[in-house]
Amino acid sequence: MKKRMICNKLLEFAKKNIVMIIAFFAAIITMFFVPIDKQYLEYFDYKTLTCLFCTLAIVCALKNINFFYMLAHKIVQLFKTTRMSVLALTYITFIGSMLIANDMALLTFLPLGYIVLTTTGKEKYMAFTFIMQNIAANLGGMLTPFGNPQNLYLYTKFNIPTGEFMGIMAVPFVVSILLITLCCFLFVKSEPLKIKDEKIELSPPKAIIYLILFALSIIIVFRAIPYWIGLIVIPIALLIMDRKALKMVDYPLLLTFVFFFIFSGNMARIDVVRNLFSALLDKNTLLFSVISCQCISNVPSAILLSQFTTNYRDLLLGVNIGGVGTLISSLASLITFREYVKHNPGKSGYYIGLFSAFNFAFLIILTALMLII
Repeated sequence: MKKRMICNKLLEFAKKNIVMIIAFFAAIITMFFVPIDKQYLEYFDYKTLTCLFCTLAIVCALKNINFFYMLAHKIVQLFKTTRMSVLALTYITFIGSMLIANDMALLTFLPLGYIVLTTTGKEKYMAFTFIMQNIAANLGGMLTPFGNPQNLYLYTKFNIPTGEFMGIMAVPFVVSILLITLCCFLFVKSEPLKIKDEKIELSPPKAIIYLILFALSIIIVFRAIPYWIGLIVIPIALLIMDRKALKMVDYPLLLTFVFFFIFSGNMARIDVVRNLFSALLDKNTLLFSVISCQCISNVPSAILLSQFTTNYRDLLLGVNIGGVGTLISSLASLITFREYVKHNPGKSGYYIGLFSAFNFAFLIILTALMLII
């Protein structure tokens, strides 16, 4: 009985963290070609891992005191129609991804979208709303270095100036906003909508402290202070104030990075692979990185392809735009799919069809635009 329970738990864990499992086996396979040596220690970007951990931990703490839920709920209450509420939910996710990363924005605001639509009898818009929130999370985070995990990695690896980084991403960012807004106006009717008034408890002292710690994690991203300071201060503060937040951190995501660091580091040391990828990236870095994301997701694509090119502009554009498309093009998309199926069992086929239609439309438009520019 116990063995069966353990097997079920392991299976459930594997289903929820399929990308991490794939990354693990990919790393193991490459180890047969590149035996473990001292160079393995050079694979890891310790600053990226630290920044990601600190940001995820603080966001979990803020989530535990209902900070994001309260903020989003108040904003949504300002709107009176289904169309404007869906647009508000999408914009909140869009802005949230710029500040707290795409996956955390979805984990925070998808439940709010579900509550708003179910309490007002507008479940028919749930698939569309979730898809727009997913696109908003993936594309909204492209503007800032900490908006997406791959951004944080490339920003750190290539030491990209902040102003240049935002300048590179400005055009696709603005176009994404316009496309999302257009979709919401075209596919959601302007029907009257009332949102249930709900009293949300919030601890102001904790909120202030957590926001200060969040600001600290952001300052670390911008290289204003050494990353090890955050690795000491933030865990100690949370051990005192909210140990649950440390338990809630998405450690499988961190492990996914670790495994892909090993995988990409080893791949870069295999001559045949290095020559092939270098040749393909020399032809068209933007297009090849977009295609790569559709097959192995944007985070591992950024880690892997960065070993073979110095053209960080096109690589940055490619792994951000490439976050839309297939269901596996972004780790965040798997979060949305899992959340939707949880509330709508038996409708996975419908969701995937609608998801693919909108995502590939965005992918084609944005890719074509940036290739022309």
